[in-house]
Amino acid sequence: MSTNIFIIAHAPLAHALRECALHVFADCGPAVLALDVQPHVPPEESLALAQTLLRQFGAEPTLILTDVFGATPCNIAQRLIDGVHARLVTGVNLPMLLRAISYRAEPLEAVASRAVVGGMQGVMQVAATAPQYQTFRRNSHDQDPYSHQQ
Repeated sequence: MSTNIFIIAHAPLAHALRECALHVFADCGPAVLALDVQPHVPPEESLALAQTLLRQFGAEPTLILTDVFGATPCNIAQRLIDGVHARLVTGVNLPMLLRAISYRAEPLEAVASRAVVGGMQGVMQVAATAPQYQTFRRNSHDQDPYSHQQ
């Protein structure tokens, strides 16, 4: 049994993430649902829509991904998973989603763990320019100003 994925996030993030995932994994469409929580829709209405969407997965295990802990999408998801075979992970990003899709065949707990690791590993600081274009900074204790050249 494969794990399904349900993204619940502030509009338009959930559908945007789903579309990105479908660009990479075109065949995963039925296993990945998205709900964009609209700014002026009451949480109860968004919860009812989320429950309707979740029913499409039946009793299959589901990983629910939300964007911000404590925000409306996360609060809706917390209420949604009560009594359901699901896990909730917040702080969704594209690397997290792609990792979760890649390992959907594993048990739900493993998919949730892999999603968290994928999300963390996908966040890194990158230099603004390529290393070959960065200025060489010589330590004051260097004797030869040309020691870096070969």
